[in-house]
Amino acid sequence: MSLNSFGHLFRVTTWGESHGPALGATIDGCPPGIPVTAEAIQVWMDKRKPGQNKFTTQRQEADAVEIMSGVFEGLSTGTPIQLMIRNTDQRSKDYGDIAEKFRPGHADITYWQKYGIRDYRGGGRSSARETAARVAAGGVARAALAELVPALSITGYMVQMGPHSIDRSRFDWDQIAANPFWTPDATAATEWAGYLDGLRKSGESVGAIIEVTARGVPVGLGAPVYGKLDTELAAAMMSINAVKGVEIGDGMTAATLTGTENADEITMGPDGPVFSSNHAGGILGGISSGQDVVLRFAVKPTSSILSPRRTITKSGEETTLITKGRHDPCVGIRAVPVAEAMMACVLLDHVLLHRGQVGDGPRGQIGQMRQRA
Repeated sequence: MSLNSFGHLFRVTTWGESHGPALGATIDGCPPGIPVTAEAIQVWMDKRKPGQNKFTTQRQEADAVEIMSGVFEGLSTGTPIQLMIRNTDQRSKDYGDIAEKFRPGHADITYWQKYGIRDYRGGGRSSARETAARVAAGGVARAALAELVPALSITGYMVQMGPHSIDRSRFDWDQIAANPFWTPDATAATEWAGYLDGLRKSGESVGAIIEVTARGVPVGLGAPVYGKLDTELAAAMMSINAVKGVEIGDGMTAATLTGTENADEITMGPDGPVFSSNHAGGILGGISSGQDVVLRFAVKPTSSILSPRRTITKSGEETTLITKGRHDPCVGIRAVPVAEAMMACVLLDHVLLHRGQVGDGPRGQIGQMRQRA
């Protein structure tokens, strides 16, 4: 199976299966001298790990990261960093019924059609368990960004569960880590708890919309045409399991606006250009403008539900299937730290690409703008 890597200069390859002995990530291109410890990475892993509350899968995994190479005395050496996460709570017997049947909504049938073989234990590579490796890699990316762009911060949060959206007038950054849904709306968190608990008890699932905001993004990340920052962010988010749509800034809503409404007007402030709004989501022509980079993505409902669904067997016979096992009633909850990790990896990659092309000299500063004018 090819194409298990992403990134240009900061390149991540993930490996392993949901019910194999371990999974992990190999990182190539991390700058040397970056503080990297398993303890620091574990902080991000703990946000994603299963079994933390009744609203996520009850699979019990510590998701403990082991650093196998590329780090010496707590600092990256510039050589490949190998991260490993052991699987400790597999229950492969839960998947015996799907050895011959394809789960509707899952990748079972397409993996079989393409490769003629599949690991049916939890979905193998198609399982959301693979995202643990991405979060580990994101921990390394965050460490590098903290050294190279210390003012940059990345925060993900849920803005919609099923048909229920947050009230943005109640948006509170401090609330995001204070509830199991990573939502900035405390009232919504309370309402969602009852809603999702009812779905969970009935064996049902629901989708969600996740928003990620990167603040303190430097000007100039990304490149015109094929290396656009928004292109690569969208691809990174679409590669996350169960994601079915991505938008930058106003996204699809921009289609309802007039040109006058959509234009982010620019004035000159004491420290540089000032934008009146951020409909563009911090990216113009594929290049970061210095505003917050804002994106959202839609996560479909978990396909593993207790309602009988029609399907077929490997031999083509029609049948029905109830998916057993331990599953998230709303996979969007644990998608939040995964989204943050992918944002970190893409931004670091483009920081390194930017430095490689134009160096560390000032670009687009006030003095240069006035001189060119």
